[in-house]
Amino acid sequence: MGKLGWTALPLILALAVPAAAQDAPPTTAVPVSVVPSAQDVDFSADIVTYDDEAETVTAAGRVRASRDGQYVAADQVVWNRQTGQVVATGKVVLLNPQGDKFVGDRAILTDELKDATVENLLVVFENGGRLAARSATRTGDVTTLRDAVYSPCPVTRDDGCTPRRPSWKVTAARVRYDAVRNRVRFSRGRLEILGIPLPLLPIFALSTGGGSGGASGVLFPEIKLSGRNGFELGVPYHLSFAPNRDLTITPRLYTGSLPSIEAKYRELDRLGAFQVSGFATVGDNQASDPDSDNGIRAYVDANGKFQFDPLWSLTGQIRRSTDKTLTRRYDITREDKLRSFLNLERIDLDSYVSLAAWSFQGLRSTDRQAAIPLALPAIDARFRLEPPAIGGRVELQANSLAILRRDGQDTQRAFAAARWDRRWLTSFGQELQLTGYLRGDVYHTDEVEKTASLIYRGEEGWHGRTIAAAAAEARWPLIGPLAGGIQRLVPRLQLVLTPPTSNFSIPNEDSRAVDLEASNLFALNRFPGYDRWEDGSRVTYGVDWSFDRPRLAITTTVGQSYRLNRDERIYPEGTGLTDRWSDIVGRTRVQYGRFLDLTHRFRVDKDTFAVRRNEVDLTVGTDQTYARIGYLRLNRDIDTTTEDLRDKEELRLAGRWQFKRYWSVFAATVLDLTDTEEDPLSLADGFEPVRHRVSLDYEDDCLAIGISWRRDYDRVNFLKEGSTFQFRLTLKGLDR
Repeated sequence: MGKLGWTALPLILALAVPAAAQDAPPTTAVPVSVVPSAQDVDFSADIVTYDDEAETVTAAGRVRASRDGQYVAADQVVWNRQTGQVVATGKVVLLNPQGDKFVGDRAILTDELKDATVENLLVVFENGGRLAARSATRTGDVTTLRDAVYSPCPVTRDDGCTPRRPSWKVTAARVRYDAVRNRVRFSRGRLEILGIPLPLLPIFALSTGGGSGGASGVLFPEIKLSGRNGFELGVPYHLSFAPNRDLTITPRLYTGSLPSIEAKYRELDRLGAFQVSGFATVGDNQASDPDSDNGIRAYVDANGKFQFDPLWSLTGQIRRSTDKTLTRRYDITREDKLRSFLNLERIDLDSYVSLAAWSFQGLRSTDRQAAIPLALPAIDARFRLEPPAIGGRVELQANSLAILRRDGQDTQRAFAAARWDRRWLTSFGQELQLTGYLRGDVYHTDEVEKTASLIYRGEEGWHGRTIAAAAAEARWPLIGPLAGGIQRLVPRLQLVLTPPTSNFSIPNEDSRAVDLEASNLFALNRFPGYDRWEDGSRVTYGVDWSFDRPRLAITTTVGQSYRLNRDERIYPEGTGLTDRWSDIVGRTRVQYGRFLDLTHRFRVDKDTFAVRRNEVDLTVGTDQTYARIGYLRLNRDIDTTTEDLRDKEELRLAGRWQFKRYWSVFAATVLDLTDTEEDPLSLADGFEPVRHRVSLDYEDDCLAIGISWRRDYDRVNFLKEGSTFQFRLTLKGLDR
């Protein structure tokens, strides 16, 4: 391949013809001057001939030419020196600087290779989309196509040979493609989905995957029917400002409610990414929320993360609603509280520092916002050291938390702690671990009389305490063959020594939901959080057993603890830790390949052997067709005044059946089986449906369609139960 001017091309190539092809027809070299290098073309071909009478150059056989990022490949190229016209025939391929490929039978180009007229054109975009037309004209960076069809979907099956009809396509009498703006606009277009033509095109333009990263325009409508709002129609409009910034605005109309508007802004920059979503409507909400005001009802959700350097980052989320029923009424979220936080973190291999703030908004009708806490600041710092003198590993921790309420108990806490762990392996294979823990706390609290539960209040004023603990744990792994696999039996024994600790003078904000289970059986402190510490000494024993063979894995853990002293007040009744002997807890998991996954958690009463906790999670099937069963029964006889430990019984069922390659049916239900035997305060009769869901879905690599029905039976915040029908359509490949 060489570089030469178009006007000097006949002279130079004619001199090389006898060496390249001895059978080539006679050629005449015409001496002409070379044009400036700005017009140079990289050119190669098997055979080149020059007709001096017609002043044409004909290149044949693997012709390749490129200029200023424009590339041409063809079986034959004829250049007319008088008109400057270049005619390419036979497997013509044009490639522009944006990476788009134009394929046709015949193309007429200018000598700059930029403007062209192509017959039977196929355009392959950078994102894999294809645009075919009977004819097209390219002028600069704009291509105009006639009788065109566009689709981002594959046109062949997995074997690459068998034809396949695209899941969706757009046909139009005229299409305009701008390679610089990366947009395709349709005139008199029609959308066809799964062979069904739609009379109107729901999009005005689409993106080809480069440049701006997306096109602005109307997206496919969102359709829903619900018992609360009636028929709902949302028409999203997408605005693409740059490859890293966009905005989607969705006006919504309802037959049973006043209109609303929703917006979502997204941005990605060199520090990180964030998005801001908002929803707003107007109307009288007194019937469903007597405490709310008339006027604008709105919801906002903003979240993001910024990485300032490899160590420092800021993560945050802000969620707020003007009233308690908005999010449920308009199906924004089913949560009963909204969480907002900011967290500045520094993380490396041996340290962690966090400075955070937390805020919550209650959405239940019984929630009183003035009594819901604000955590500001929440500081946590941890540093890991490896002391050379005593060996092992030391972790230092400093923590501070202030909990504020507009009308309720306020608490401030600070502590510093040190923990040392060292692990040994004996010559007989036993694993020994020693742990030492020391912590000093300072607390201040006031307005304790505003906390209803006595076990959470603590005593007003300033309080301090010192916590010390020493623990030793031994494990003896025993490994051997079993039934063509390997089994491991690991007996475990732990001794924890800790002196009496002041607990009830300290307010309890973060250690309320305590429950004995296999995951915390051997923990140094089996209370969650920091406000409660399990004082007194204890012995914990148990066994881990596992079995592994091809496609089958079984793991199980079972254990119990014995307290060397007894403090009847430290644990609420029903937690399994009240007496010296704890209840027996365990966990078993069975996996058979990827077809079956069964997990069972249990807690058995030490005296009556009654099952206090029975939890089963079962998944059977493949990724495409499966069934899931979840069952939970908590029968712990918890005191009704302990609000964080309510007993319940619940059954969850779900399944998906893929009856054809791209078609599937999904169904799920949640049933409340709680009665007064589990929870004396429950209003359920032992069989109350909570929600049902059924959907029919089609999804391939470029199209997703779904029709779903959901019925909610729970009555929340004066809102009535009801059914919701929704139609979803996603056209993949639009590069939003």
